[in-house]
Amino acid sequence: MNERRVWPGLPYPLGATWDGSGTNFALFSAHAEKVELCLFDNDGKQELHRIQLFEYTNEIWHCYLPDVRAGQLYAYRVYGPYDPENGHRFNHHKLLLDPYAKRLRGALEWHDALFGYVVGHDREDLSFDKRDSAPYMPKCEVIEAAFTWGRDRSPERSWHESIFYEMHVRGFTMRHPDVADATRGTFGGLATYEVISYLKNLGITAVELLPIHAFLHDRNLVERGLRNYWGYNSIGFFAPHPEYMGSGGLNEFKTFVRLLHEENIEVILDVVYNHTAEGNHLGPTLSLRGIDNKSYYYKMEGKPRYYNDYTGTGNALELRHPYVLRMVTDSLRYWVEEMRVDGFRFDLATTLARVDGEFDEHSSFLDSVAQDPLLSTVKLIAEPWDTGQGGYQVGNFPPGWAEWNDRYRDTLRRFWKGDSGQLPELASRLAGSSDIYDQRGRRPWSSVNFVTAHDGFTLHDLVSYNEKHNDANQENNHDGNGNSFSHNFGVEGPTNDPAVQGQRMQQKRNLLASLLLSQGLPMLLAGDEFGNTQMGNNNAYCQDNETAWLNWPEIDAMGESLLSFTKTLIQLRNRHIVFHRHRFFHGKEIPGTKTKDIIWLTADGKEMDEDEWDDDSVKSLALLISGKAGQYHLTEHGERETDDTFMLMMNAGDEAVEYILPEVKNVSSVSVAVDTSLSSRDSLTEQPATSPFSLKPSSLVLIRYRIGKA
Repeated sequence: MNERRVWPGLPYPLGATWDGSGTNFALFSAHAEKVELCLFDNDGKQELHRIQLFEYTNEIWHCYLPDVRAGQLYAYRVYGPYDPENGHRFNHHKLLLDPYAKRLRGALEWHDALFGYVVGHDREDLSFDKRDSAPYMPKCEVIEAAFTWGRDRSPERSWHESIFYEMHVRGFTMRHPDVADATRGTFGGLATYEVISYLKNLGITAVELLPIHAFLHDRNLVERGLRNYWGYNSIGFFAPHPEYMGSGGLNEFKTFVRLLHEENIEVILDVVYNHTAEGNHLGPTLSLRGIDNKSYYYKMEGKPRYYNDYTGTGNALELRHPYVLRMVTDSLRYWVEEMRVDGFRFDLATTLARVDGEFDEHSSFLDSVAQDPLLSTVKLIAEPWDTGQGGYQVGNFPPGWAEWNDRYRDTLRRFWKGDSGQLPELASRLAGSSDIYDQRGRRPWSSVNFVTAHDGFTLHDLVSYNEKHNDANQENNHDGNGNSFSHNFGVEGPTNDPAVQGQRMQQKRNLLASLLLSQGLPMLLAGDEFGNTQMGNNNAYCQDNETAWLNWPEIDAMGESLLSFTKTLIQLRNRHIVFHRHRFFHGKEIPGTKTKDIIWLTADGKEMDEDEWDDDSVKSLALLISGKAGQYHLTEHGERETDDTFMLMMNAGDEAVEYILPEVKNVSSVSVAVDTSLSSRDSLTEQPATSPFSLKPSSLVLIRYRIGKA
């Protein structure tokens, strides 16, 4: 090998940084004894140079290579004690990925050489493996970050007007008829004109992408012919997943973001900082474990050989350590500043906020984000639970955060399924879950409302299956939620019975209308708007195939009508501020009027009393939302934003309910704006409403009181 010029370089920024003349390399490791930088050929097969980093400043190993350009492939070998019982797992025979790598090349090939110990040895991870793992490892790449953003800027959509759309890079594009074969499954496919147009015309304000950080396909899945489809198994927090990048590289993602921003749509990333793909003490040595296991991972008190595991994945990051916390916040800032995303949804976020095993709203991570002048301004959404003790923390994240609200999901499902005793809980969920979030200045958008998400039944399957059908996951159908509050209307799975098909379509309209007419921030699962199915699989995490990919070619007339219904509902929500208020309802009179902001009504048009709330036999609910309450909501220019008044009626029972429509002053007309008992085509056709109104079984109706002159 030819000698390379090696200069001291700087301990910052961390990672590999090409400055136009050469490349600076910097790697944190507090306990390493020696660090070597390995440079590879363009294919990543042959190691060309191995350079020892002699400079060590403030626990950071660094050098500058004036002859290394963008495109260079590299990785590290780190020397130190292999002493698992004291928390150290150094093994210089293992090639290690840079935690700050901005791009990875090649795919990991599972082999026993990837493990720091001898797999199958009697002493398990206390043994030591001397095989070189380099042939089986992906490599890091020095990147050129330049990109022409033009006039791009974040849409900065107001929280209260947001509608999220959860989607998967591969799942959305793999069967899309307008996406070229070469770009399916990639960011380039998402940047296709037809995809962008579809998202714009649907009316959503933000896409929430399932994990796009570099992740691994678990060994146990690969050996069974499966893959990690969802991607909740990160191995790098800066690099996009290599399989999602086409010939355009990193610029494909940036182009996608820029194009969505041009259409006033934001990009939210689902991120996984609670654990890594290195697993438990018997997992592989791929990056952090071999760089400085004792610093990076949250280990059991008094047993540093083992990891605290609050996620069921084997490990957790030690976010109390300043350099580990810095890695996570540097990653977040990189995605905002360099990749220009607009926010993050944090998987199993309770783990990030644990201090000495307990949830703490003033954990290092939460406080760090709160005080950060950049991160505190983007959209932050918590999945407010994990699998550990005390993990369920819905409502307990700090002001400024929104949270996935599973109580909304379960309540809406149970009510429409026909379960009794749901009215008090349903009322709270429809009104923005003020019982959970109306504190410390939090707003209704703190509740991310959803009926379906990636982990569970699709909307179509929710009304088509009573039982999960996860056999393809090869876990004997033991995986996935066994209590989904679903209802198949008498037939399990597909049917040609028009009566059953009609009931299922009506139930889908009920659930979509409930979601989009509730206070809070609604989230749609991609494909629900046209009836996508996973054939009863409610845990398709390992189904990177037609089971989980959106079935665009199979959209039929019913799917098209449901899509039209969803678009029109979204337009209705966007036009009327009463459905996405910035303040909670309190059931009190609006100052200067004798009208309450919200009234819960009985069938005879009177306000409900305590006894009626406690009547478990009642399966219908009505509420009157006053448009005058909009005077509490001011536009950005300080103008009051009043609206029409609406009455929402919901009947989950088997019999029609006659409702007396209340009188509202200064009304020019009273009309039916939504009636889910009608076909999708007719259910949003406005027509006159008369009292009494017959609310049909298993239906939702929205009455509009148009304020002012006709």
